[in-house]
Amino acid sequence: MHAGVRTGIHTGLRWKLSAAIALVGALIAVALSLVVHNAARVSMLDNARDLADERVLVAQRNYDLSGRVNFPNAQIDDPELPAELRRKVADGRRATYVTDRPDGVTDIWAAVPLKDGHVLSLHTAFTDRSSDILKDLDQALVIGSIAVVFGGSALGVLVGGHLSGRLRRAAAAANRVAKGETEVRVRDALGGVVRDETDDLASAVDAMADALRQRLEAERRVTADIAHELRTPVTGLLTAAELLPPGRPTELVLDRAKAMRTLVEDVLEVARLDGASERAELQDIMLGQFVTRRVAAKDPGVEVRVVHESEVTTDPRRLERVLFNLLANAARHGRPPVEVTVEGRVIRVRDHGPGFPEDLLAEGPSRFRTGSRDRAGHGHGLGLTIAAGQARVLGARLTFRNVRPAGAPEQVPAEGAVAVLWLPEHAPTSTGSYPVLPLPGR
Repeated sequence: MHAGVRTGIHTGLRWKLSAAIALVGALIAVALSLVVHNAARVSMLDNARDLADERVLVAQRNYDLSGRVNFPNAQIDDPELPAELRRKVADGRRATYVTDRPDGVTDIWAAVPLKDGHVLSLHTAFTDRSSDILKDLDQALVIGSIAVVFGGSALGVLVGGHLSGRLRRAAAAANRVAKGETEVRVRDALGGVVRDETDDLASAVDAMADALRQRLEAERRVTADIAHELRTPVTGLLTAAELLPPGRPTELVLDRAKAMRTLVEDVLEVARLDGASERAELQDIMLGQFVTRRVAAKDPGVEVRVVHESEVTTDPRRLERVLFNLLANAARHGRPPVEVTVEGRVIRVRDHGPGFPEDLLAEGPSRFRTGSRDRAGHGHGLGLTIAAGQARVLGARLTFRNVRPAGAPEQVPAEGAVAVLWLPEHAPTSTGSYPVLPLPGR
């Protein structure tokens, strides 16, 4: 695993939002259920105590009139009378009291002092009907809480799904912009009528992409202008060097002048490819025969193997440019033998050197980068950049990988580098649009 790569559990925004709403809904439902349950129980207990107070008052009047206890559940000087209630009655007050038994049953007590000094008390249990009402209320609260949680979760999924979908469309459009599709607008990819923060983000990304595109275009024009202005004096320098008398100094001057001319021509070609105005001039060719002839003319020492011949419609000049640049890169940075394989519409160029640098495998060719120290060598680093640009004009795809023993980890040194050119099944149109490219088979 590369350093700096963060790992963790990846979850979608809709599920995070749904979980948050469900959690908040559950907490609110539990809190409200407890409050409602306690309020209902307190209210029922207050009603029961008021009823007990009225009944003990009636029992007192009956006792005063008849001189005996003739009211249900009423007693004189009940020994089980709670001590606290007894103290209140001793002060000459009528009072009520609530106690809870160990088995969970609630008792309602009411007591009143009599004229003869005794205490008349009334003892009743919390009615079954009240308990049933509380149970029904608790059941309704539980069902309501579950409904709130599931309803909140469903709402979170809907809202989160909508927001997540907009963000995913924005990310997909931003990736297309990053790959060079200059006409893509993130704001248009979002769609919709209602505007929110994602539209502001999309507008900011579009503005940044426009500014970056303008800056790159300006840099491309400056590079092309400089290279164009250098072409004339470099050509004159090369012509003048050819007029020098033969000798080692003349050879050195000619070599450097030719290298400078090659560099200027490459920079101009890269500038043209960056401008996205290049179009392929299409012809029908037999790919195996074409590659065999061109490689034999360029370097007879390179082995060409045609596994499966195929007729393709492409631009021979640009295809030759891609092929020669890949061969030059293999000869410069790799080690022999260099092998070229043609299989259908796929061309593979392999060397047996130390392999491509990791940054090239991860990011693709970059101008003025010659590779790692193992594949350093001479050159200005535009060969693979031009090859990738010409492949793009052809509607093809150019990929790079290193060859390692089967099952070997990445730390094991590579046994060679492979560049693979995937030609499309259908040639690019005259407008420069590209067909769907095939996925690599291996």
